[in-house]
Amino acid sequence: MPAGMAFLAAITSVVYYHNIETSNFPKLLIALLFYWTLAFITKTIKFVKFCDNGVGFSQLRFCLTGLLVVLYGMLLAVEINVIRVRRYVFFKTPKEVKPPEDLQDLGVRFLQPFVNLLSKGTYWWMNTFIKTAHKKPIDLKTIGKLPIAMRALTNYILLNEAFEAQKNKRSSSPQGSRSIWRALCCAFGRPLLLSSTFRILADLLGFAGPLCISGIVHNVGKGNNTIRPQTKILGVFFISSQEFLSNAYVLAVLLFFALLLQRTFLQASYYVAIETGINLRGAIQTKIYNKIMQLSTSNMSMGEMTAGQICNLVAIDTNQLMWFFFLCPNLWAMPVQIIVGVLLLYYLLGISALIGAAVIIVLAPVQYFVATKLSQAQRSTLEYSNERLKKTNEMLRGIKLLKLYAWEHIFHSSVEETRQKEMTSLKSFALYTSISIFMNAAIPIAAVLITFVVHAHLTRKADFSPSVAFASLSLFHILVSPLFLLSSVVRSTVKALVSVQKLSEFLSSEEIGEEHDKSSELRSADNHSKYQAVPLKVVNRKRPAREDWNNYSSHMRRPINITEADDFCVKITNGFFTWTPEGPPALSNIDIRIPQGQLTMIVGQVGCGKSSLLLAILGEMQKISGNISWSSCTSDSETGEDFSPEKEPPIDMEVRKRGAVAYASQKPWLLNATVEENITFESSFNKQRYKAVIDACSLQPDIDILPHGDQTQIGERGINLSGGQRQRISVARALYQQTNVVFLDDPFSALDIHLSDHLMQEGILKMLREDKRTIVLVTHKLQYLPHADWIIAMKDGNIQREGTLKDIQKSETELFEHWKTLMNRQDQELEKETTIEENPVLERTNLRRTMYSREALLKDDEEDEEEVTESDDEDNLSSVLHQRAKMPWRACGKYLSAAGILLLPLLLLSQLLKHTVMVAIDYCLALWTEHAISIKTEPEIKNCSQCMEFDHSQYSKVFSILCCLGIVLCLVTSIAVEWTGLKVTKKLHSSLLNKIILAPMRFFETTPLGSILNRFSADCNTIDQHIPATLECLSRSTLLCVSALAVISYVTPMFLIALVPLAIMCYFIQKYFRVASRDLQQLDDSTQLPLLSHFSETVEGLTTIRAFRYEAKFRQKLLEYTDSNNIASLFLTAANRWLEVRMEYIGACVVLIAAVTSITSCLYNKITSGLVGLGLTYALMVSNYLNWMVRNLADMEIQLGAVKRINGLLKTEAENYEGLLSSSQIPQNWPDRGEIQIQNLSVRYDSNLKPVLKHVNAHISPGQKIGICGRTGSGKSSFSLAFFRMVDTFEGRIIIDGIDIAKLPLQTLRSRLSIILQDPILFSGTIRFNLDPEKKCTDSMLWEALEIAQLKHVVKALPGGLDAIVTEGGENFSQGQRQLFCLARAFVRKTSIFIMDEATASIDMATENILQKVVMTAFADRTVVTIAHRVHTILNSDLVIVMKRGVILEYDKPEVLLEQEDSVFASFVQADK
Repeated sequence: MPAGMAFLAAITSVVYYHNIETSNFPKLLIALLFYWTLAFITKTIKFVKFCDNGVGFSQLRFCLTGLLVVLYGMLLAVEINVIRVRRYVFFKTPKEVKPPEDLQDLGVRFLQPFVNLLSKGTYWWMNTFIKTAHKKPIDLKTIGKLPIAMRALTNYILLNEAFEAQKNKRSSSPQGSRSIWRALCCAFGRPLLLSSTFRILADLLGFAGPLCISGIVHNVGKGNNTIRPQTKILGVFFISSQEFLSNAYVLAVLLFFALLLQRTFLQASYYVAIETGINLRGAIQTKIYNKIMQLSTSNMSMGEMTAGQICNLVAIDTNQLMWFFFLCPNLWAMPVQIIVGVLLLYYLLGISALIGAAVIIVLAPVQYFVATKLSQAQRSTLEYSNERLKKTNEMLRGIKLLKLYAWEHIFHSSVEETRQKEMTSLKSFALYTSISIFMNAAIPIAAVLITFVVHAHLTRKADFSPSVAFASLSLFHILVSPLFLLSSVVRSTVKALVSVQKLSEFLSSEEIGEEHDKSSELRSADNHSKYQAVPLKVVNRKRPAREDWNNYSSHMRRPINITEADDFCVKITNGFFTWTPEGPPALSNIDIRIPQGQLTMIVGQVGCGKSSLLLAILGEMQKISGNISWSSCTSDSETGEDFSPEKEPPIDMEVRKRGAVAYASQKPWLLNATVEENITFESSFNKQRYKAVIDACSLQPDIDILPHGDQTQIGERGINLSGGQRQRISVARALYQQTNVVFLDDPFSALDIHLSDHLMQEGILKMLREDKRTIVLVTHKLQYLPHADWIIAMKDGNIQREGTLKDIQKSETELFEHWKTLMNRQDQELEKETTIEENPVLERTNLRRTMYSREALLKDDEEDEEEVTESDDEDNLSSVLHQRAKMPWRACGKYLSAAGILLLPLLLLSQLLKHTVMVAIDYCLALWTEHAISIKTEPEIKNCSQCMEFDHSQYSKVFSILCCLGIVLCLVTSIAVEWTGLKVTKKLHSSLLNKIILAPMRFFETTPLGSILNRFSADCNTIDQHIPATLECLSRSTLLCVSALAVISYVTPMFLIALVPLAIMCYFIQKYFRVASRDLQQLDDSTQLPLLSHFSETVEGLTTIRAFRYEAKFRQKLLEYTDSNNIASLFLTAANRWLEVRMEYIGACVVLIAAVTSITSCLYNKITSGLVGLGLTYALMVSNYLNWMVRNLADMEIQLGAVKRINGLLKTEAENYEGLLSSSQIPQNWPDRGEIQIQNLSVRYDSNLKPVLKHVNAHISPGQKIGICGRTGSGKSSFSLAFFRMVDTFEGRIIIDGIDIAKLPLQTLRSRLSIILQDPILFSGTIRFNLDPEKKCTDSMLWEALEIAQLKHVVKALPGGLDAIVTEGGENFSQGQRQLFCLARAFVRKTSIFIMDEATASIDMATENILQKVVMTAFADRTVVTIAHRVHTILNSDLVIVMKRGVILEYDKPEVLLEQEDSVFASFVQADK
C-alpha cells in the first residue's frame, strides 16, 4: 500500500510541476521543493537502513528504494537549478521568461521542438492537425511556417560557417569531397549522435521480447510456481528480485513496457535523423543556388554543365545526401544489434546457433551483390527512361509537324524501340527485385531450419524446450532485419559519396569574371541573426502595395546629368571575348561606344555575333583582353537592391561596375508565374505604367483571351503561349523596369509587321527614348534604321562600322545601298498612323475556348485529388470528405485486371499458400518442442531411473519439408508479383502511346504538354517500379497480421474479445492517417515542383537575372520555396511517426493481452507451453507489421492515382485514319499536276466551336504561285491546315487532281503534300535524320536541298557533314538557320503542292530575298501556296487571296489588286513599305 501511494504521489508531483510551467506561476514551486526534499530525505534514510541490515540487490524492495532515491535526487537537483537560473524564488528581480520567438508568431504550426517530452515522444500535438485534415484538405496555409532553427537560411549559415572553417584549415582544395564531408559533419553531426544513441537504446530494448518470451514459456511450463519460503527482515516479508522476475505475469507487464519504450526510442531516432536530413538538404540547395548565381555562362552554353545536370544535382543528389543522413545511425547501431543477437543465440542454443547465424551472415554478401545489381538495373532503366522521355517530349512538341508530314509511325516506332530497351532493363530490375524479396523471406526460414535440425540431432542432451525454440525464432527475426538493411545502407553510402563528388565538382566549377559583383552574395549570413530569418510566404500571396507613379519614378531613378566627359553609357576598347578560355575569340577587335540616353541599333547577318556582343557588354562572356567601362550614371543599381556605398568594394574609376540593365533576350525567358508577375518582374506595381506597357506591346487582346486575364499562370517556359506572345511579354518586362539602360535582343523576330511597328513607335521610341533611356536594339528589321541615333554594323564577330546613318551613308555607300534595297521602304518617319485592328472576336472566342478546355482538362487531370471547391451545401461537403477517405478500388481493379486471367489467380493463391505454410512451420515447431520437453520431464515426474530418448527424426523431416515448401513458395510469390507488374506496365504504356500519337490535333491544343508528359514520366515510372513493390509489401504485411491474429485467437479464443476495441482503434487511426498522409504527400510533391522549376528557370534566365541585378530577390524566392518544401516534408515525417507510435502501442497492447490470456489459459491446463510460445512470437510480429500495413495502404492509394490518370487518357478518341479509297485506287504519283479546287469549304477546330472558314471557294491551276494574306486570326493558317484534314471540314470539299481528299486515308494524303510551319522544329539526331527520317533520299538530293536553302556551306563546315549532330530543339543552330533547315526538309519531299505558312518570319531580309527567288525558280513547275508574314514576299505571286474573319475578301492577281485604290491588299502593301 505505501509503495502504491508513493508511486501516485510521484506522478501527481510531475503533473503539478507541468501545470505550474504552463500557467507560468513559479511561486508555487516552493511546495514542490519541500515535497521533493522531504521525499528524498525519507527514502535515503530507508535506503541506508536497508544497507545497515544487510539487505542487498537480491531483494526487490532494496532495488526499488535505491531507484526512488536516484529519481527524487534528480528531480530535486533540476528544481534547485531551475530556481537558481530563472531567479524565481528568494530573488528580488526574477527573470522574465518569454516563450520562444517562433511561438510568438502565430504562423508557426510545427510544434515538435516546443512541446513537452511526452508530447514529443508520442506526437500528441499532431492529433488536432490530423483531425483537421480529415475535415478539410491540407494546404500551405494549414501547415504554416517553419520554426526559425529549421529554415533554409539558418541551416545555410551553419553550413557556410563550417565551409569557411574548412577553407581556413585547408587552403589547397577547399571544395574537395573530404572538406565537404567534414563541413557536413561539423554542421549537422550533433543531432546524428543523438539519433544514433536513441537507435542503439531501441535495439537493445528490442531483445527484451525474445528474453521475456523465453522466461514466460519456461515459467508457464513449470506451472508458474514461484512461491518460496519468504525472507523476513526487520519484521517485514521480503520478496527476492529473482522470484519477482520468475512470475510470468510480471514478465508480461515488463515486456509491455519494454516494447513501449523501444518503439518510442526507435521513432525518436527516425524523427531526429530525418529532420537533420531535411535541414541538410535545405542548406545544400541554398549553397548550390548561390553558386548558380555566380556560374560562368560559358559553362552552360558550351555543354560542360547542362541545366539538366544542375537540376539533377538539386533533385537527386541533395535527396541522396538526405537519405544517407537518415540511414546513417544504422551504421553504428547495426553492428551492436548483430553482436548482441548472436551472443544471445549462443547462450540459448550453443554451437548450433552460430551455424544458423553463419547462414545469415554468409548470405549477406549475396544480398549485397543482388542489391548492387538492382541499383545497376535501376540506373540503366533510368537512362533508357530518360531517352524515351526525351523522344516522347520531342514527339509531343513536334506533333503538329509529325501529323502534317505523316511521320507518326517513325517516331512511334522510335519511342517503342527505346521502350523495348527500357523493358529489357526493367525485366532485369524485376528479376533482381524478386530475388531480393525472396531472400528477405527465405533466409530466416533457412537459418531456423538449419539451426533447429542441427540443434536437435547434434546436441542430443541439449535443452530443446518451447522457451528456447521460440526465443531463438524471435531472435532470428530480429537478427535478419539489420542484415537486410545492410545492403541498402551500403548502397546509400556509395550514392552519397558519388553525390558529394558531383557537388564538389560543381562547387569548384568556373565562376563569372570580375565584371560580376560578388557583393550580392547572401549577406544575410552577416547581418541576420539566426532569429531574423525570412518569413515563409504562403501560396495565396497578397499583391504588393501599389504606389503612386510619381513616387515610383522619383525614388527608383536618378536624374541623368550628361556631361561632356560622360556622354557614353558603355565603352569597349580593344575587346576580345570568348566563350571558353581555350577557344578562339568569338568577338575580336571590339571598339565601340554606346551613347548615353540614345537609341543604338546593332545589325548584321544571322550568326555574326550581335547577341554575343550584348552578353559581352553584360559581362557574361570571358574577356581575353580590353576594357568595358560604364558611365557613372549607371554604376549603381536603380533597383536599390544589391548595391550600397558601404557594401560596394572599391573599384578603379576606369572600369566601373554596371548597374541594372533591363534585358530582353532573343529567346524569350518567362517565369512560371502570372502574366502580371512576368511583366512587373518583382518591381512594385504601378497601374498607369503597367497599362502603358501593355498597350505598347499590344498585349491587351491576348490578355482578354486568357481565362484569368493577366492573372493567368504561364506554364513553364511559357508553354501555353505562342512565340509572339512570349516575345512581347519578355519585351514588356524590359519596358516596365525603371532602369537607365535597356538591351533588346531581336524583339521583333516573332512579331508581324503591325505589331512590330506599334512596338517600335509606342514602346521603344515613345516610352524609352523620350524618357532619355539608353537603348541598345539588335534587329533584322532594317526599315527601323532611320530611327537610330547610333548604328553598329557587325560581320563575322567583328565591328564592320559604327556611327550614325548619315555617317554610314557618306563613308560606306555600298553598305548603305545594300541596306536600302533590303529595307523595301523609303527613309520616312512613319508619318501615317498604323491602325492595328483588334483580333477578331471569332478568334478570341476560339482561343478562349481552347484555354478554358485546357483548364478543364487540367482539373480533370487532377481528379484523383477530388478537391472540389468548398460549397455551403453540407451534404456536398460531406460527400467530398467521404470520397477523400475512400480507397480507389476501381483503379486497383483496373491494374490487376490488366495482368490477365492466368497471372491474377497465381498471384492470389501463391500468397495465401505461402502464409499458410509459414504458420504450419511454426505450429510444427510448437508441437515438436512440446513433445520433446514432455518426454524429457516425464521420467523426472515419475522418478524413473532410466531416461527415454526422444526421436527427433520424424518431426525434423516434417519441419524440413514444410520449410523447403515455404522457401519455394517465397520464390513463386516474389516472381508472380514482379511478373504481374511487368505485364501491366507493358500493356499500359503501349496503349497510352498508341492513343496519344493517333489523337487529333485538337487534343494537343487543349491539353497542356506537361500534363501528357507527366503521364509518360512520373506515372509510368510509378507503375514500372513502385506499384509492384508496394503491392508485395502490402499483401505480405496484411497477410502476416491476419495470420498472426488468427494464430493468437486459436491459441486463446479469449483474445478475440479484446481484439474488437483494438481493431476499431486501428481502423480509425488508419482512416485519419491515410487522408492526412495523402494530402501531405501531394503537398510535398507539389512544393518540390516550384522549387525545381525555380532552379531550372534561374539556370535558363541567368543572364537576364544578372543583367537586372536581381540575384538577391531570386535568392529570397528560393528560400521561400525551400522552406515550403521542407515544412511539408517535416509534417509528412511527423505524420508517419504519429501513425507508427500509435500502431506500435496497439501492437504492444496485443502482446500484453495475448501474454496474459495465454498464461491464464496455460495455468488452467487448457493449452501447452509450446502454443503459448507460438502465440507470443506471433503477437510480437503483429506489433512489427501493423504500421507497415497502414503505411503501404496509404502509399498504394497515392500510387494508384497514376493508374487512374492514365486510364483517363486512354479514353481519348483517335483521328479517323481510314479512307474510302484503297491504296490501289489512288495513283502512285498522285498529285502529279497540283491542281486544287476548293468548293464551298467550311471548317472548324471542333464540333462545338464556331467555323473559322466559311463557304470558301477557289480554284488553283497546276504550277500557280498563290499568296494568302490577312490580319492575325483571319483564317490563313486554318486554310493551309484544311488541305491536311487537320481541322474539322463539316461542309464543302477540297479536290486535288480530281480526288476528293476526304476519301483518302490520312497517311496517304499527308505524305503526298509538303508544308513549312512558322515555328521551326528540329529533332535531336543527325542533320540527315532531320531532312529525311524515312531514309528515302540519296546524299546528292539532300545536298541539293541544303544548297537551295542556303545552308550547304554551314553543313559542310560541321564535323560529319550530313551526319553532324543536332541537339534537342536544334539549339546548336540560330533561329534563322533552323527555319532554313525546315525549308530544306520540305524541298527534299519533292511534292507537287508546297505550302509555306509564314515560313520566313525569323530570317533576315537578305536571306529571305534569296529564298524567295529560289522558291520561284526551283519550284517553277509546282503549286506553291504562301501564307505571308511580310506582304512584300507575295508581290510576285500569280494570285493573291486576302482573307478576313474566315472568308475570302479579295481574290485576284496582285497587280490588279494594287491598281484598285480601295483594295485591302493595296493598304497592306502600303503599310509594309
